[in-house]
Amino acid sequence: MTATPPDFTIGIEEEYLLVDLDSCALAEAPKALMQACVDDLGGQVTPEFLQCQIEVGTRVCATVSEAREDLRRLRATVAKHARAHGLAPIAVSCHPFADWKEQHHTDKDRYNELEQALAGVARRLLICGMHVHVAVPDADQRIDLMAQMAYFLPHLLAMSSSSPFWQGTDTGLASYRLTVFDNLPRTGLPPRFNSWSDYQRSVGALVDMDLIEDATKIWWDLRPSARFPTLETRICDVSPRLDHALSIAALVQCLTRMLWRLARLNQRWRIYDSFLVGENRWRAQRYGTTGGLIDFGRKAVVPFPELLEELITLLEADAAALGCLDELNGARDVIANGTSAERQRATHANALAGGQDADGAMRAVIGSLIEEYNADL
Repeated sequence: MTATPPDFTIGIEEEYLLVDLDSCALAEAPKALMQACVDDLGGQVTPEFLQCQIEVGTRVCATVSEAREDLRRLRATVAKHARAHGLAPIAVSCHPFADWKEQHHTDKDRYNELEQALAGVARRLLICGMHVHVAVPDADQRIDLMAQMAYFLPHLLAMSSSSPFWQGTDTGLASYRLTVFDNLPRTGLPPRFNSWSDYQRSVGALVDMDLIEDATKIWWDLRPSARFPTLETRICDVSPRLDHALSIAALVQCLTRMLWRLARLNQRWRIYDSFLVGENRWRAQRYGTTGGLIDFGRKAVVPFPELLEELITLLEADAAALGCLDELNGARDVIANGTSAERQRATHANALAGGQDADGAMRAVIGSLIEEYNADL
């Protein structure tokens, strides 16, 4: 490994749901809306698996601040064109009351093949996620860092959790999205590989048997990107608030640099068995930031605010080097003001307490999500 650090450039992908401004129900993206977005944003916007979804991706950005400006532009452009059709995007991982059986997938070869291959599992994919790419040019190093980075995936999921409701019911989970996504094959925590060639052999075995087309059909929580020389963190729910999305992206970027820095010092983060990390993954999925995660060194469940403070301290030098100290410190706002899952539940409870019926309370949640999406644009 060279002594000169990589640039750790960053890219962010987000998936949004489109809702009707009057009914708050899901709405399919009109062709004119998609065309207007493409005219303004080019290849940075694409349709997603379901016709009620739209996906955006930032350019390759040198800093999180640069990513902020690009992501703000993407969010604002989608919102502007959606408004012209009486629609609004929401950056959330599950629509609170929509029925997946009433949705239709996008008529595109890739999605037609996906629906055919995955059958009923694919038809339930009324979920959205956020993916964060961080450049790690050396392929073997991507594999090495992936094994260590897996420890922190539950922390990122806890902070991003935004899917407490499903088909009009409070699931009791902070991230119900993951229960849907985990029904797909080749999901969950990444396996451990010894090298890039080891990874390629495993993927190649499935490709050679025509079981998958390529590595894009591998959907682990963290993976080497099939298209770019990056590590792609995929575990996160979508964050309604732009600031929270950028703080989570900053954590991913800083964690990558921190692990690279340890390697330069002939050190590494301890790699725990997936059985143990999976327990924390479940706790994050169930409780978000309210139930605490296991600190395996201490052999105790530690409150999440304490874990976050330790993490911020651990990453301060990396954030300073990367120019994202403000975004790193901004992660505390997730604790102070609650995750999206907590805020959605509070809005729902307040609406019921204020005399709204069940339908009205769910529409109030959608209204709050629309407001949060637009607050920073």
